[in-house]
Amino acid sequence: MVGYTESLTDPSYEGQILVLTYPLIGNYGVPERPASLDTRPAQFESSPIHVLALVVGYYSEDFSHFLANSSLGAWLKENGIPALFG
Repeated sequence: MVGYTESLTDPSYEGQILVLTYPLIGNYGVPERPASLDTRPAQFESSPIHVLALVVGYYSEDFSHFLANSSLGAWLKENGIPALFG
């Protein structure tokens, strides 16, 4: 099982709408990302987000993880990736 950061940055999902069914999405936030897309963070499959959009059943705006630097929503917004939940 992989986390949402790995799934969103997996090149095999390029251009696809990713649907996550696990009930806790967003609860551990997103680790710090380097300023350059040439550097791959350890918790990612690649530097850029490859999915076209994200759909989840439940999204937690509150995140709590010692490596978290921002929320999932903020990261998606930074990258212009639309998301739906509910």
